[in-house]
Amino acid sequence: MHDAYDVLCVGYGPANVAVAVAFEELWPQARVKFIEREPGPYWQRAMLLDGSDIQNNPLRDLVTPRNPRSRYTFTNFLHEQGRLFKHLNLPSHYPLRKEYARYVQWVAQNVRADVDYGREVTGIDVTATGDGPLVEVATADGTTYRGRSVVVAPGRTPNVPEVFSGVPAPHLFHTSQFLPNIADLDRDFDGTLAVVGASQSAVEVVLDLIARFPAARIVNVMTGFGYRLKDTSPFSEEVYFPEFVEYYFHASEEGKKRLRDQLRPTNYSAADADVVSALYMRMYEDELDGRERIRLCTNRRVEAVERTPEGVALDLTEHITGERERVHADRVVLATGYLDLGITGRTEQLPPLLKDLTQVLGVTDGRPLSVGYDYGVVPHPAFEGEVPPIFVNGLCESTHGLGDAGSFSLLALRSQAIVESLERRLVAEQGAADLVAAQASGSDL
Repeated sequence: MHDAYDVLCVGYGPANVAVAVAFEELWPQARVKFIEREPGPYWQRAMLLDGSDIQNNPLRDLVTPRNPRSRYTFTNFLHEQGRLFKHLNLPSHYPLRKEYARYVQWVAQNVRADVDYGREVTGIDVTATGDGPLVEVATADGTTYRGRSVVVAPGRTPNVPEVFSGVPAPHLFHTSQFLPNIADLDRDFDGTLAVVGASQSAVEVVLDLIARFPAARIVNVMTGFGYRLKDTSPFSEEVYFPEFVEYYFHASEEGKKRLRDQLRPTNYSAADADVVSALYMRMYEDELDGRERIRLCTNRRVEAVERTPEGVALDLTEHITGERERVHADRVVLATGYLDLGITGRTEQLPPLLKDLTQVLGVTDGRPLSVGYDYGVVPHPAFEGEVPPIFVNGLCESTHGLGDAGSFSLLALRSQAIVESLERRLVAEQGAADLVAAQASGSDL
């Protein structure tokens, strides 16, 4: 296994940057390779909007909940950048998203991590060798990496409902590609821009568009009656405690569904009070000025989407009255969230990068990817011993709860669980291999 790494890590966003810090601080002897498709360590580049902030306590960063004394805390980042006192003086509970993105980048560039940037992973497979099974990670440029294990953190797949699938960017696109797809519009653009959704991202995009293009008309289509406030009760926010992860993981499927239904407003189909208030005030002031730049199409279902010579047409039906209308827009932004792992609802069975392992991982139409408490994938029993350790990082909301919903809240503790489990498995495996080799050579170990 001389050419194999101990661990291959696919993706180098916040989830695996936290893993890199955990390796440096908990298991520095491991040979780890990170493979990232972007040219650098970026976070939410397409949604770094002016004035937007993060939605979690800044101390829930890449390392503080695990090791508050680490060099890689957000507090130390501010100190090293000479901005600690100015930041403490900000009239805001949460840091600007732009600043937190720079924090992630700072950690990624300073932690001792072996990273290959600009390498898009196209597939992950398992191969048998005389020394045991290995993971093979293939990239678009023909490079193949081999490792004794893999941590997969590609980020969640954007949710693009089927009705929108026939219209290409830049005419229609997800918020994950927001800024690149409006970069060609001039400030005096006076067309119509549609935003579909009623989430935090949706209201942020509406506010950004009206500030960026003052002459434009914004149509915000949503299935509900209007924007709802997030549930930010400190009691509800305990879903981001490590104790809740254990509670949720061991709950029955019926229990998990009950918890998801109760706690959904803490993160989904709702928005923070500051942006909801800002949007309402913006619309009220426009009314005072005798103009309508923002229109909310509430209680609407999108029946059909058509690419037209003028742009995009959305056919809408009002849920209560049944009234139908066609809305024309130059561009459509989907604030429709992301897919989770599962087989029902807004889900996908497994991360697309693991599609070549469907059989050995036991994934079928009726069985999603099985993930253990340590975030390690559980293979099909028929392939026990033939599959090296595979971990999924940041994709396990359906099994581990809302702390895995693309949030920073439990990144530090999750990275600890993954690294410690990898060390236990790989060191034990290597010890067993050494013992077998010694016995075969007649050595007295």
